Amino acid sequence: MDIDIVELSRLQFATTALYHFLFVPLTLGLSVIVAIMETVYVMTGRPIWRQMTKFWGMLFGINFALGVATGITMEFQFGMNWSYYSHYVGDIFGAPLAIEGLMAFFLEATFVGLFFFGWDKLSRVGHLVVAWLVAIGSNFSALWILIANGWMQNPVGAEFNPVTMRMEMTSFFDVMFNQVAQAKFVHTVSAGYVTASVFVLGVSAWYLLHGRHTELARRSIAVAASFGLAGALSVVVLGDESGYDAGENQKMKLAAIEAMWHTEPAPASFTLIGLPNQEERETKYAIHIPYVMGLIGTRSLDTPIQGIAELEAENAGRIRSGIIAYDALMTIRAEGPDTPEDVRATFEQHSDDLGYAFLLKRYIEDPRQASEAQIAQAAEDTVPHVWPIFWAFRIMVGLGFSFIAVMAYFFFMASFRGMRFPRWALRLAVIVIPAPWIAAEMGWIVAEYGRQPWTVDGILPTALSVSHLSVGTVAVTLAGFVLLYSALFVVEMSLMIKYIRKGPYQDVAETEAWTERRRQHRKIASDLNISPAE
Repeated sequence: MDIDIVELSRLQFATTALYHFLFVPLTLGLSVIVAIMETVYVMTGRPIWRQMTKFWGMLFGINFALGVATGITMEFQFGMNWSYYSHYVGDIFGAPLAIEGLMAFFLEATFVGLFFFGWDKLSRVGHLVVAWLVAIGSNFSALWILIANGWMQNPVGAEFNPVTMRMEMTSFFDVMFNQVAQAKFVHTVSAGYVTASVFVLGVSAWYLLHGRHTELARRSIAVAASFGLAGALSVVVLGDESGYDAGENQKMKLAAIEAMWHTEPAPASFTLIGLPNQEERETKYAIHIPYVMGLIGTRSLDTPIQGIAELEAENAGRIRSGIIAYDALMTIRAEGPDTPEDVRATFEQHSDDLGYAFLLKRYIEDPRQASEAQIAQAAEDTVPHVWPIFWAFRIMVGLGFSFIAVMAYFFFMASFRGMRFPRWALRLAVIVIPAPWIAAEMGWIVAEYGRQPWTVDGILPTALSVSHLSVGTVAVTLAGFVLLYSALFVVEMSLMIKYIRKGPYQDVAETEAWTERRRQHRKIASDLNISPAE
């Protein structure tokens, strides 16, 4: 396979995925924030909370529509650009995608319509149920997508069938409750909650700076700060869990994140900052924090984290083991039912390393004919480019801790200082609006770029997964996607800015009715000589 096609196909999928994820986290978080606001409205009956629900719900709807438009295209790419991947692992990967479409997406899409058009047709409680079903549907969509992605990171519950030459599912339970998938799900949705909270906080701060919609803005900040603080703390805790899972299942990724070129004595230190040099295999000007990486990666003080050089040597051994599996597989394919039992036993013994033999197909058609130099080159290919992963991880972590500080400050001011926010803090809230998106994109770079050279870790190399397309075809479609998605992004930003500038719609009749009811309650309380609360 021409490596240009591989790299171009990777670039196309990465571009569409990163564009799509501009919309996903805000959808995840806003759906829950809107449901919380409507819950307060139903409990209190105060019109301001209905106004807040409608306003933030409108912004959720705009973002939701663009997320759907960009997400559908991604699923079609599995058949268009990654046809062998779809053939090889479609039995496993396709199951959660199908469930996501049948259960989560239709649940979400159906109730989104009821949310926007059911205000005057449903009871308060009925509409509240719809709001929460929208939020649940949004999060279920993320769950099934991340189960599929988690299986690519840690392929459990499946085995290779030498007769069909495909991976086949052996346990849907193992696929669904894959520890990597579950950690990725809670980490990703928590990041979405932080994204939406920072967005609501920033827009509300902008209103306060301009003296507009102050009642809505102050209440929105109170909701966003408390929800966002919980989300930011969860992101850090669950990120630590993801680091531990990487130490268990993706040792090369963890070593690349740390730029750990050689195994260090336990417990390994964490490199706070430095300049990784992959050619010389050293990190210059590194500043280390003792023990931290050992605790993150192993949860112990006596377990070492393997370095890149040692893992590369180990992978060279797995490639040689995979060649034995490949040789047995070819015999099984040729002999069929008459294959000797010792050949089948040999294949079973080495089948876990078959994917490593496939790494050689980048250099030679028949892995059994590979030279030692080609085996060494294939082993070197198992080392991803370190500096993008190293820096993406540190940017993500640094921003994550900054969100905790921002949310904690606004939570304190909203809860204990009567919602009196200094102007510098409001300006800061506006400035940090884009930061959660940067952190989220960095997280996906770590997750996906760090998995290379695998599409399915240890099972199927990326170079074998692509469709047989021409460079021109992929280049033209890539340019088309970039132009289309850029146009959609401009449309989305224009609509969001338009409705933010316009501000919330105020239902004058309901507000007046609420005011009148409050006036009557006060009069009755005065006549009875009791407090209005009584």
